[in-house]
Amino acid sequence: MTGTAGQTRDSSPGVPAARVQPPAAADGEAPSGSAATQSNPAAPPPQLRQYEYDWSGTALGPLPSWDPSLRAIVELVLASPVPMALVYGDDFLMIYNDAYGDLLGAKHPEAFGQPAADVFADVWHQAGVGDVVERVYRTGEPFLESETVAPFSGSAGRLARTAFTRGYSAVRDSHGKIIGMLSVATETGGAITHRLQGLSELTSALAGTLTLDDVARVGLRYGLASLDVDQVAIGIDDGGGWRVVRRVRGELLDEADERLPPVWRRFPRDATTPLVTVGGTGVPRFTTAGRPLARHAADRHDERVEALAALPLRTGSLRGGITFGYREPHQWAPAERALLAAVAELITQAAERARRFETQHGTAQLLQRSMLPEQLPDLPRFRLAARYDPGVDGNSAGGDFYDAFRLPGEQLAVVLGDVAGHDVHAAALMGQVRAALRGLALTDPQPAAVLHGLDRLVQSLGAESRNEELFVTVLYGVLDLSSGRLTLASAGHPSPLVRRWAPTPAPALAPAPAAVPPAPAAVARFVDVPPGVPLGLTGDRRPIIVDLLPGDTLLMFSDGVVERRGQALGTGLTDLARAVAATSTSDPRNLCAVASAAVAGTTDDDVAVLAVEHAAAPSRSAGLLVPAEPIAPSRVRHWLADQLAQWRVPESVIGAAVLCASELTTNALLHAGTEARVEIDLSQERLLVSVSDSGTRGTVSRARTDTLSSRGRGLGLIEQLSDAWGTDPSVRGSTVWFEIMLPDLGTPDR
Repeated sequence: MTGTAGQTRDSSPGVPAARVQPPAAADGEAPSGSAATQSNPAAPPPQLRQYEYDWSGTALGPLPSWDPSLRAIVELVLASPVPMALVYGDDFLMIYNDAYGDLLGAKHPEAFGQPAADVFADVWHQAGVGDVVERVYRTGEPFLESETVAPFSGSAGRLARTAFTRGYSAVRDSHGKIIGMLSVATETGGAITHRLQGLSELTSALAGTLTLDDVARVGLRYGLASLDVDQVAIGIDDGGGWRVVRRVRGELLDEADERLPPVWRRFPRDATTPLVTVGGTGVPRFTTAGRPLARHAADRHDERVEALAALPLRTGSLRGGITFGYREPHQWAPAERALLAAVAELITQAAERARRFETQHGTAQLLQRSMLPEQLPDLPRFRLAARYDPGVDGNSAGGDFYDAFRLPGEQLAVVLGDVAGHDVHAAALMGQVRAALRGLALTDPQPAAVLHGLDRLVQSLGAESRNEELFVTVLYGVLDLSSGRLTLASAGHPSPLVRRWAPTPAPALAPAPAAVPPAPAAVARFVDVPPGVPLGLTGDRRPIIVDLLPGDTLLMFSDGVVERRGQALGTGLTDLARAVAATSTSDPRNLCAVASAAVAGTTDDDVAVLAVEHAAAPSRSAGLLVPAEPIAPSRVRHWLADQLAQWRVPESVIGAAVLCASELTTNALLHAGTEARVEIDLSQERLLVSVSDSGTRGTVSRARTDTLSSRGRGLGLIEQLSDAWGTDPSVRGSTVWFEIMLPDLGTPDR
């Protein structure tokens, strides 16, 4: 099968060409002759053949419109050496690979892209054919059919008399909706029959992976659970050497630890371990006995391995390897070698896709964040925080931005803007607007003058590029740091919120009825800013004055915070105001996290939030940088306890804070592998503790509070002991923080 339904296999440019059998491997290990390693290195990768087919006339639609999970599963199906078919949509359209085309015989290639009911019309209504496909598609429950005569060929040839084992699994899109069914078929091969369903599930699981951590986690779990081996290891050459992750049968891991980012070990590029060797040569090795890891053993688990299969994970831009080990001598049967080769090929394609995603994601986010301020001003009576979350799939640069910077004369400029688009052009325009805004504000900070200058800039850029569709909105204000007076103007941007503590009501003479709910502790109201017109369109943009009282917090946000597909804008604005008012603290970092998650549902747009709190009293702060070493959590515990005791924080708060900070430090050091910075900020109302790393752990969500843990406790413990917590993602790592509310400690001194 090729990507074009009208072509035959012989005309496919992606069909691998045979090559000479490689020489025997050294050290008594036999090189594999599997087809997975016999392909012509110059031939186009099989997964790219999908791009030769015109998908626009099918139910899948044009390729650029595909869901990421659908694209991944089609890529894996077409690349697999094992017969696989994706049955897509309500019409059960068939998308299959070359190996599956062989089984179809005369029905191939015309069957490609056709409804399964038409392809197997003569047997579709028989038990075990159409009913199985429909049941898996409707219910999502997997199905394994062992040693049956499958209806692949209508002739009386070999296939009509051959027993097959078929595995069926539901395929879901990135939102969890079932979009099709994956069928994996093979001639019955003795001991590997019961593993076929696991291969189908592996394919589906790999289709949902995004990062190398995800791929490693899925591959390691599959090796132990489905292949029943005693040890699995995956290694990748990252340019500076090899990093290897391993799982061993019998490790004490709970469900939470299963989902942790794997801990990679470093190996030099010239290491002679079997995994590194096959990754360099591309030739698999199968050792039946002899303790092949003894010379390179990192611990007793490596020393106990008797039999080892080592297979390469190689593409044009990826070099890696995977090993499967047994603690007893093991004969690697040809059918088992073929199965392992298929597993390695699936993991290779997923790892290549993950490497590409991580590179593109890192580049896009680095471009985006390089145009945002590295840090916000540190002020005695005003606390600032910001948050930016990329939209779409996180793989593109966007146009949302925020900024805050000092102005002459005890003034602070605050700005939040939105450039339409999710590409490099939008990010470049955003960078130009932000840089110009700073220059204009430092010359004449008045909002009317700054927005007028930006208006002329956008008009000039549009004329220069002959693009009349540049759409830029900006909310810009100048804050007087001595009085808290804010002069604010908008160029078509959503109005900000001000959160203010509600006045304390006078004591009631009699208890209030039980049915009357308590009054909210705070209110959140939108500032009535004249909307103005977006930049590039000549029009009036009148400023207004807002007084930020001590305890008030200003919240500026982009439309990605409140807009949801199929939902009225007013609903999102109402949800945002309600969530902000319901928080127990006016701390800006907490409000940024609350605002980002205030409106239910997903958004394709970027999310940017900037919060400015007029503190009721100055706060105390301190920080500690700890290296990635085993005693780091202990250092953090002693330092934090001593510092909080000096500040006369209640013992109950100290105990909870020390326990939470120790847990976050352990996770940062263990799973990010970099030094961590611990910062504390004590105000009159709350204690804020944050732990930052520069690793690749990624974003933490509240849905995963029970999954990030070094010992099964993790962020679930943080949620129990703190009043609020959140995470601030960064392209260079992440920051996890928590707040604990305090009794009245009086006005702190700096």
